[in-house]
Amino acid sequence: MFEAIGITGAGTQMIVVFFLLMAVRVPVAFALGLSALYAMWKIGFGLELAGDLIATGITKFSLLAIPFFILAGTLMGSLGIAERMIRFFRVAVGGLPGGMGMVGTVVCLFWGAVSGSGPASVAAIGPMIIKGMEEDGYDRAFAAGLVVTGAAFSIVIPPSIGLVIYGVIAETSISQLFIAAIIPGVFMALTMVAVLPLARRRPVAAGSPGLGALSPDPYAATPRRVALWRSFRESFWGLMTPVVILGGIYSGIFTPTEAAIVATVYALLVGALAYRTLTLQRLYDTLGSAAASSAVVMLIVAYASLFGWVVTIDDLVGSYSTALLELSDDGWVILLIVMVILLVAGMFMDPVTVMFIALPIFLPVAREMGWDPVWFGVLVMVNLAIGLITPPVGINLYVAANVTKLSIERVARGTLPFLIASLVGITVVAAVPQMSQVLVEWLR
Repeated sequence: MFEAIGITGAGTQMIVVFFLLMAVRVPVAFALGLSALYAMWKIGFGLELAGDLIATGITKFSLLAIPFFILAGTLMGSLGIAERMIRFFRVAVGGLPGGMGMVGTVVCLFWGAVSGSGPASVAAIGPMIIKGMEEDGYDRAFAAGLVVTGAAFSIVIPPSIGLVIYGVIAETSISQLFIAAIIPGVFMALTMVAVLPLARRRPVAAGSPGLGALSPDPYAATPRRVALWRSFRESFWGLMTPVVILGGIYSGIFTPTEAAIVATVYALLVGALAYRTLTLQRLYDTLGSAAASSAVVMLIVAYASLFGWVVTIDDLVGSYSTALLELSDDGWVILLIVMVILLVAGMFMDPVTVMFIALPIFLPVAREMGWDPVWFGVLVMVNLAIGLITPPVGINLYVAANVTKLSIERVARGTLPFLIASLVGITVVAAVPQMSQVLVEWLR
C-alpha cells in the first residue's frame, strides 16, 4: 500500500502508521508500539526481539527518577504540604499588584521545583489557585490559563522529569541540565507576570476574599508581619523541599536519581513527623495515584525505546538529519526550523513521545552545528512546555478543563495571552544562550 504512493522505507512507513493510529485515537504508547512492530516485521526482524528491546530501553538507573519524583509530588499534595506553601506565598506576595495572579505565578514556579510534572501540577494546585483568583476578580478562564501555563513551565524548573529523559537520550549530565534550566525557567515565569496587568478584573472590596480563599485563614486579623511569620513557620518544612533536593544535587551529595528517592522519603517524614497528616489510607491512595501516573509515562518510555531502535536501524537519523542540514547553511535558520517542528509536534503529542521520536534526529544536527547540548536541552524543554498549553492535544488544557468544568475552548482562550508571551519568551531563550550557560559555567 505504501509503496504505491512512493513511501518505501520501513522507518518512514512506521512514522506514517504512528500518525494514522494517533488519528484514530489509539493511545500514544500503543501507537508507538504497534507502528514499531509493523516496521520490525517489514524489515524482517523477528518480533520476539521486541520484549528484550523494551526491557533494555527502560532498565536504566536514571529513569528511576521519574516514578519517584511523581510520587514525591503526589505526596506533597495529599499530605497538605502544598497547601501550607500556598498559604505562605499568598501572605508573602498576595498584596503585590496582581494579587492572586502573582500568587499563582509564584506557586506554579515553586511547585515546579517539587513535582516536575505539568499535568500533576494542574491537578494538585489548580483548584486552589483558580478559586482564589476568581474571588480576587479574575475571570475563571483566565485563571485557568495562568495555572495551565505555570504548570507547563514547571517541567522546565528542576527537578524536571523531561530533563531527566533528555539527559538519558542525549547522554548529557542531568545535573548540568538542572542548573542550566533555572534562569530560563524563572524568565518564562516573568513573561507570565507581564501578562497580569492586561487582565480584566472585576472590582473587589478591600481585603479581597481571594487572598483568603485558599483555606480558612487562621491569621486574617493579625498584622502582616505576624501572619508572614506564622505562615512561614507552618510551611517551613515544605519550603525546604527544593533546598534539600537541589542542594543535594548541586553539592554532589547525591545524583538526580537518588534525589528523587530522597524527596520521597523527605515528604513521608514531613507528613508523618512535622505535620502529622500521614495516615495509612492516605498513603494507600497516594501510592495508587502515583503508580497510575508513573505507569502512563513509563509505558510511553518503554514503547518509545522500541520505536527509537527502529529509527536507528533503518538509518532515519542519518537521512533525516542530513536533509535538515541541507535546507540552509545558516545555523539560526536550522534552529528556527527545529523549534517550529518541536512546537508543532508538541501540539499533537506529549513531551516524552516527542523527545523519543525527534531527539535521535535533532541531536546529530545539534552536534553538527556546534550547539551546546545542555543549552539545546533547555530550549527543547521550553518548546515542549509550550506544547502542553496548545490545542488540540495540550494535556494541561484537558486537566484544567476537568478541574474548572469549563470547555476546552474557553480554557484555551484564557491561555492565549500567556501563549503569546511564552512565544516571545522562548525567542529570547533561543537568542541568548548565555541565559542557560551562565550558572553552569559559574558552578564548574
